[in-house]
This record gives sequence, structure tokens and C-alpha cells, in this order.
Amino acid sequence: MRCGINPMRINHVFVSHLHGDHCYGLFPLISTLGLQGRQTPLYVYGPKPLREIIDMHLRYFDTQLGYPIVCTEIDHTQHQMVYENKVLEVWTIPLRHRVPCAGYLFREKTPGLNLRESALKRYNLSFAQMTAAKRGEDITLDDGQVVPNDELTYTPYSPRSYAYLSDTAYSAKAANLVHGVDVLYHEATFSDADRKRAQQTGHSTTLQAARAAVTAQAKRLVIGHFSNRYDDNIESLRAEAATVFEATTAATEGMRIDIPIIKNRQ
Repeated sequence: MRCGINPMRINHVFVSHLHGDHCYGLFPLISTLGLQGRQTPLYVYGPKPLREIIDMHLRYFDTQLGYPIVCTEIDHTQHQMVYENKVLEVWTIPLRHRVPCAGYLFREKTPGLNLRESALKRYNLSFAQMTAAKRGEDITLDDGQVVPNDELTYTPYSPRSYAYLSDTAYSAKAANLVHGVDVLYHEATFSDADRKRAQQTGHSTTLQAARAAVTAQAKRLVIGHFSNRYDDNIESLRAEAATVFEATTAATEGMRIDIPIIKNRQ
């Protein structure tokens, strides 16, 4: 609400794990949506026993909630798609923490093919041939010539992607599962000097987050989930990560990051 987001527009909530700083906010959100008269379902995803916890909340607090909550308990050990619509897929990313934990990869689907104007003029395609080309098929002309589909069509823009990896110790497997991601959010709870503490608590350091970004070949890294011991020195954490992965940003509360649409040329 502070960020100007209408809570009624929230339809899907993805919970990484059941530590309080990552799930306690769910319950006042449920109550607020009820008070605002919501009637459409709220879909919630997270590891077990999330459904049991939500049921307990509904039993003792929001006993007459005016909308349904649909809870999907994910398998935090598997990389699998847990949600999709016409334009988006959401995949779980197994993470390494002290309790069952999964990150999420949000990935746009590849858009439909566009026809190249130059090819339309050159080959004088019929409507049926154009329709087939847009389905990804090669086209056979009247004289028997086969025209490869990539000569006839192009993808109008590159699908965008965002990965959220927190809380977790460094995981090369997780980094590889989000390969090529546009924006990677990776926790960096500790500086490299405190890497022993990070190992003990199932967290990552700045340099480990940066190494994950390198392994993933991410275009941009956002680090966050900083220990409060660094409250006055966040820039030093960003600078430390940037020594390994230059395109590093330190997350701040309410930060908005736009991933631009990169249009492909005909």
C-alpha cells in the first residue's frame, strides 16, 4: 500500500519458506482483502505445512472470510512449473536453507511469431501459407522450393525473466536453473568476511551471490536480505559483490526495477 499497489490486484502469492520474515505478512494481507470486500480467490504457493497454517488462521481469525484461498503446497526439492497463464510461467527453484525453501523463476512465454514483410513480398504467400508460417512451419512454394521458417518469421521481442533466490546458501544448481535470467535477486545476508556465519545459518555472502550471478549469466544482480549489522554500510556490500559481478544493485525497501522489452528486428 505504501508503494501505491492496490491490494485487491494481488491474485497470487509465492512464499519461499516458513520463517516469519518471509510469511507473517500473508495473514494481515488476507484480513485486509476480506475487509475490502474481496470475492475472487487468492492463490497462495509455498512449502508444507503452509496449508495447515492458513487453515489455523481461518479457524481462529478470519472465520467468515468472503473469498476462497486456494493453497498449493510445492515440492521444494523439485524444479517444476507451479503456475502459468497465457503469457507467464512460474517455476520453483530448490534452495539450500535450514528449513524447506524454494525460490521462484518468473518467465515470460515466447511470443507468437511475426511475419517478415520482405518475405511476404518476395514469396507472395497465400493466407493459408502465412497461417502455417506463424505456426512455425516451413513453407513449400508452388515450384517445390522449401522456405525455412526463420526466413519468413521472427520473434517480435525477447521474453523477459526474473528470479528470486532467498533464503539460501550458495547453490550452483539453483544458479544454473535460472540461466540467462534478466534480473536475479539473490540474498546476500553477510559480507565475505562473515562467510563462516553464513555457512552456519544457511545464508549467502556478497561474493557468493555474485558468483551465482556469474554462473547464471544473469544480466543484472540485485542483492538484499542484509543482516542488520550492516545497516550503516550497505554500499560496501554492493561494492564487494560488484568486484565479481559488476552489474550489482543493493535492494532498498520499495525499489522498483523495470525490465525493458527488447524488440527484435525483422
